[in-house]
Amino acid sequence: MNKGKCINPCILAAVSRLGHGDRILIADGNYPLASKTGEAEKIWVSLSPGLPTVTDVLDALQSVINIEEAAVMQPAEGPDPEIFAEFNTMLDGMQLRRLGRSEFYDECSNPSLRLAIATGEQRTFANLLITVGCA
Repeated sequence: MNKGKCINPCILAAVSRLGHGDRILIADGNYPLASKTGEAEKIWVSLSPGLPTVTDVLDALQSVINIEEAAVMQPAEGPDPEIFAEFNTMLDGMQLRRLGRSEFYDECSNPSLRLAIATGEQRTFANLLITVGCA
């Protein structure tokens, strides 16, 4: 019986096929998952507006994988979205790699993106691209 925080069978099956350096996108509800994630396996866990959040999914994933790197979509102007600080805290102070919108979409269309998870997250710029670390 699984004792981790992640109990979604589709996510667990997909994660079991990943290795060091593969990437996972945890996308907010606005992200064009079907058109901007290339050949990655796509899983929609969105239930209703706001549920689950990107941070809910990140919390569950952290119970089953190590994260080596994380990237976010940086707004063209204005202050950092508040969720960036939440990501930083959840990732134990890991420096977030900041990518412009087009660059982020390009990274998420790269073959190294193996899993894309759509959430019901409503906060803007709440997309997180993580790289799987070693066990």
